[in-house]
Amino acid sequence: MNAVTPTQRMDDTDWTKLTLGDRIRHLELEGYVVIPDLLSPTQVARFKQLASTLETAGTDYSDKQRGRRNIHWDHPDFAGLVAHPPTIRFLEEVMGEDIVFLGSVYALSMPGHPGISLHTDGQPWGSKIFGYAGSCPVQVRVLYYLDDLTAEVSPFLVVPRSHLSLHADSNPYTRYSGHPEQLAVPAKAGSAVLLNHRCFHGNCPNIGSRDRAMLAYLYRPAWAGPVEPKVDPWPEAKVAALLPEVRRFFTDPNVRKGFDFNHPNKPPNMRSEAPGIAPSRWLRK
Repeated sequence: MNAVTPTQRMDDTDWTKLTLGDRIRHLELEGYVVIPDLLSPTQVARFKQLASTLETAGTDYSDKQRGRRNIHWDHPDFAGLVAHPPTIRFLEEVMGEDIVFLGSVYALSMPGHPGISLHTDGQPWGSKIFGYAGSCPVQVRVLYYLDDLTAEVSPFLVVPRSHLSLHADSNPYTRYSGHPEQLAVPAKAGSAVLLNHRCFHGNCPNIGSRDRAMLAYLYRPAWAGPVEPKVDPWPEAKVAALLPEVRRFFTDPNVRKGFDFNHPNKPPNMRSEAPGIAPSRWLRK
């Protein structure tokens, strides 16, 4: 059971104090980071109104946890969120400028929701739940919260640094009912949790009296394609109707830019600088 208990740690990080480098470090090292106020109150209200009109389905473990996939096709505002400028600016610092969008989900945790078991979203050979998109080796999920996360209302749950483990316990096909070092993460509506897809995470039960709504958007760098090119392509007509600033992220979901099985030991035109792997990236202001 992953309920918040009086002895369980709650993340008390002051996320407003983090620099750009701090945020990159927290995402890379701890496996997640919270960015406050990524959505304005007006945007939160708008997305809540739009989400309330969506047809959702319950999960295989509870009708109190409901969701809908690929909501970016349901309304232009959901599509526009794919290219949300402050989110994209941060993702480009983390992953580089060539970013591929993989999908979106609306999730609603209602009172009585039992909590989501600890799991990873990254599974190197794919799975029934995540398909072959789950095999992409690098992914970041952006979880926009439309309601406050409190101890009673399904806060985000994470096992920090679990994505770094080389132990068999970190097998990404394993799920856990809980962990003694799990951390519950409260956040205000409009905040977003950005998650390394290999980090074990879930959420706590909703023992409160109100719903908790969330929009999840998934991205990867263009080089980090699936193990097999079996991710369904986006419908061409729908992609063509998107605004240009959104369409740039709807490239081939199977693309593996730069992949060369026969690459030599010393290819021509090698670079001698790479800010994305520099230890000093954690010092950016």
